[in-house]
Amino acid sequence: MIFNLFSNDWDEHRSNPGGAWSRAGVGRHLGGELLGASLYQLPPGQRPWPYHAHYGNEELLVVLDGRPTLRTPEGERELRAGDTTIFRRGPEGAHEVINRSDRPARFVMVSTMVQPEVAHYPDSDKIGLFAGAPPVPGENAPIELLFDKGHSTDHGDIEHPGA
Repeated sequence: MIFNLFSNDWDEHRSNPGGAWSRAGVGRHLGGELLGASLYQLPPGQRPWPYHAHYGNEELLVVLDGRPTLRTPEGERELRAGDTTIFRRGPEGAHEVINRSDRPARFVMVSTMVQPEVAHYPDSDKIGLFAGAPPVPGENAPIELLFDKGHSTDHGDIEHPGA
């Protein structure tokens, strides 16, 4: 199987304030099981997802066109075609891609496909839990939960059968 990263064969388009993009599930198109990839195209001023860190999966970013801005724990940096970086699991791998330029940006995110997946969104201190399907937020996994980290409970609050 072959998928051309410069085609416009998009699987979905989203248009939310600050979050408009086109996406193609490259890994899915190619039959990937343990390795996934998504092709994104961002209009100026947009981002595909908020600043976040994965706890189950590593990701690799490859910029194909445009000049998106990458936000990491080290700060922000404008990228250009050919730039590649990796996001390790945990807080040191937190990242966000924003298109602050005046033209579209196109990039690929390659990911391991470990599940269940837990993601932390530091700006809002929310936690995402994804299980039962590849860890792709918004793709209707049997378990997809987003909640405020501050609303957690302890083991003493969990139901005990027969108690």
